[in-house]
Amino acid sequence: MSMRDDSGAGIEAGTANRSTGGTTRSASRVRGHRRWLLPVATAACLLMTGAGTATAAAPATGSATAESSTTADRTPADILQAGAQQGIADGYPGVIGMVRKGDTTQYVHAGVGDLTNKVPADPKAKFRIGSNTKAFTSTVLLQLEGEKKLSLDDTVAKWLPGAVAANGYDGSKITIRQLLNHTSGLPDYFRSVLVNGPYFLNTNPREVFPPQNLVDVALAMRAPAAEPGEKFEYSNTNYLLAGMVIKAVTGEDAATQIQRRIIEPLGLRDTSFPTSDPALYGNYLHGYAIRTIFINDATASNVQVFGSAGAMVSTMDDLATFSRALMTGKLLEPAQMTELKTTVPVTADAGYGLGIERMKLSCGKSAWGHNGAVLGYFSEWLSSEDGTEQVLHTNNEYHLLAGTPGQTHTGKAMTDAFCAL
Repeated sequence: MSMRDDSGAGIEAGTANRSTGGTTRSASRVRGHRRWLLPVATAACLLMTGAGTATAAAPATGSATAESSTTADRTPADILQAGAQQGIADGYPGVIGMVRKGDTTQYVHAGVGDLTNKVPADPKAKFRIGSNTKAFTSTVLLQLEGEKKLSLDDTVAKWLPGAVAANGYDGSKITIRQLLNHTSGLPDYFRSVLVNGPYFLNTNPREVFPPQNLVDVALAMRAPAAEPGEKFEYSNTNYLLAGMVIKAVTGEDAATQIQRRIIEPLGLRDTSFPTSDPALYGNYLHGYAIRTIFINDATASNVQVFGSAGAMVSTMDDLATFSRALMTGKLLEPAQMTELKTTVPVTADAGYGLGIERMKLSCGKSAWGHNGAVLGYFSEWLSSEDGTEQVLHTNNEYHLLAGTPGQTHTGKAMTDAFCAL
């Protein structure tokens, strides 16, 4: 069934097919309920572009049906729908979301997926998933360990000799595990204006960014501030190196291995890992970036800047299928599942595993999840330990600033919806 109003907002209910994928040998901010990790532009980049703290974009398009209900009466989908509507009021062009419990799925949507044609935001549309890619990359390395082709305790230098050997950094002292749980101590190349400046301006989406070049940018940023394994520090550099390890071990790049090991076995028909083409195809949300008082179409952006740290494209359905398969052990052997879920401290109520994060929510429930933020797109997912409860949402505006009202309100709605399941 579908409940809609004239604003193009609505809640749609349906039944999700049970996943048939078999076992195969995938800057911080504080929100009211949890802490997430985001790529954020440096101050220099923001001053250069004038992005500032602008949040105004498309106007609100009406009130959600869910708002008329009392808090006690609202279903998880109602809560997520109200958050989507608030996201539109905050300036997002469009917001989509999903609530899944067992095999029952409800979708929410508000606003538009294309500002030019005013096409309603479609919960089935593709979008760039950003750092949600990290769970796919981590899964491949865990599978390779299960196949005895590597150990997570292998050093980076064993597989990538000379890749990390400058400015005091030593790849012979950093392990693959430390890459995956962000305790390597390596700086994040994306915090360099040499990278985030041209990426934000988006004047050349096809500019070539070889992974080693980006690693070299990171190494030159500063001398080591901590020993490997000493503390958590989120860095996209870790996952670029993880992708380089995949290629060194298998002879194929991360995109090919993810396609073969995860996308095809799980039947993720709307998921892809672009390696050079910046365009999106088929049914997709247009992505937008606010620049001072203007909002620009940023749908086509450079995929090489993030690569195995954040280049993938997917849908909420496919992302939910993947995360459920991951959480329920369909992709990993028991020993690797234990490694996946072994966390290092991030905050008092959050810990980072290998490409996924565990959070204790204010309602007392715990959840696994991650987010993804690339130019034009911001997405998040939460899952219960057994994968039976899932909430996801996507917003089609991101301009490299964290903690915006839209992120805060839609994120809180996602957490509240998960707590209400």
